Amino acid sequence: MSEVLTPIVYQLGIGGTLGFFAGYAIKKLTKLIAALIGVMALLLIYLGYEGIIMINYEKLTEKIQSLIGIVGQAPNVITPIISGLPFAGSFLAGAALGLKFG
Repeated sequence: MSEVLTPIVYQLGIGGTLGFFAGYAIKKLTKLIAALIGVMALLLIYLGYEGIIMINYEKLTEKIQSLIGIVGQAPNVITPIISGLPFAGSFLAGAALGLKFG
């Protein structure tokens, strides 16, 4: 029984721990990136208002939509990587906790 239980417990522990830290880091980085994008947007709006630069909003919208399309393909790459059920389950549980407490 110990030969079967030890690897599963090991995978659950490592997966949960790594998932927690990954979720925590993702939440912190997301907040930082959102703040930087907000500051950049405010700067561009101000510079456009002052007449220093001209912003082509149609082209900006196209670029943002194409970027969102690229990000939407990420699950197709990640799914095959996380194939072990005990590790994936504990990783996702840890990531959820990391996102909650981050």
